Amino acid sequence: MVIHSQLKKIQGASERMDTTRQRIKFSDDRVCKSHLLNCCPHDVLSGTRMDLGECLKVHDLALRADYEIASKEQDFFFELDAMDHLQSFIADCDRRTEVAKKRLAETQEEISAEVAAKAEHVHELNEEIGKLLARVEQLGAEGNVEESQKVMDEVEKARAKKREAEEVYRNSMPASSFQQQKLRVCEVCSAYLGLHDNDRRLADHFGGKLHLGFIEIREKLEELKRVVAEKQEKRNQERLKRREEREREEREKLRRSLSHSKNPKRSRSREHRRHRSRSISRERKRRTRSKSREKRHRHRSRSSSRSRSRSHQRSGHSSRDRSRERLRR
Repeated sequence: MVIHSQLKKIQGASERMDTTRQRIKFSDDRVCKSHLLNCCPHDVLSGTRMDLGECLKVHDLALRADYEIASKEQDFFFELDAMDHLQSFIADCDRRTEVAKKRLAETQEEISAEVAAKAEHVHELNEEIGKLLARVEQLGAEGNVEESQKVMDEVEKARAKKREAEEVYRNSMPASSFQQQKLRVCEVCSAYLGLHDNDRRLADHFGGKLHLGFIEIREKLEELKRVVAEKQEKRNQERLKRREEREREEREKLRRSLSHSKNPKRSRSREHRRHRSRSISRERKRRTRSKSREKRHRHRSRSSSRSRSRSHQRSGHSSRDRSRERLRR
C-alpha cells in the first residue's frame, strides 16, 4: 500500500508537470534559458559525481525546438540569462576550488617554494599525459587508428619527461616526505589529483564526464560572453544611430527656424502679399455687395415711379369724368 501511494504521488506530480508544460511557452520565466541553449549544468553534469539533480526551472525539448525555430526570425537575447546562470555556477565552483586548496595547504606537510615548483611541474606533466590518453581513447572509438598512434607517441615523450621531473623532485625531498601522497586540486572541475597517480587514473579523470562537462560549461560561458558583447555592441550602435538621426532632425528644424528669422524682408513680403490678397478679396466682396444693393435700389425706384404714374393717370381720368358730368348738368 505504501509503494502504491508513492507511485500515485509520483504519477500525479508528473501529470501536473506535463500540464504546466502545456500551458507555458519557451519565453516564460519558468523555463530554463540555459536549457534552451543546451548548456544547463543540470543537464551537462547529469550522472557524474557532481550531479546537481533536477533543475528548478522547466526543461522541455519541445520548448527548445520551438525556441530554435522562433529565434531564426527574432532575437530573444536569452544568451544574457544563460551567461548569468553559468557565471554564477562557475563562480561557485571556483570558490570551492579555493577552499579545497586552503584545506590541502593546512593538512599537507609544508615544503619550500623550490620543491613546490618541482612538484607543480610533475602535476603539469600528469595533466598533459591524462589529456593525451583521453584523446587516444576518443580517436580509437572513432576508428582513427593512425592519428591515435601519433598521439600515443606524444604520450611516451610526456612520460619520459615525467620520469625525469619525478627524479628531480625525489632528490630534493627527504625519503619520508616523498612517500606521502601529494594532492592537487584540478582547476577545471575541483577534483583531487595525486602526484603519483598512474596513467589509468589520469586518463579516467581527464577523459571522464565530469572533467569534460566542466570544460564544456566553461567554453560555453566564454562563447556566451562573446555573443552577448557583440549583441550589446550592435544594440548600442543602433541606439546611437537613432539618437544621431533625431539630433539631425532637430538641427534641421532649428536651421529652418533660424533661416526664417534671418530673412525678415522675405517674411514681411510674404505677409504683405497675404495681407494684400486678403484685402483684394474683401474689396471684391464689398463691390459685389454694393452692386447688388444698387441693383435692388434701381429696381425699387422703377417700381415706385411706375406706381406713381399709374395713380396719377387714374386721378386724371377721374377729374375729367367729374368735369364732364358737371357740363352735362
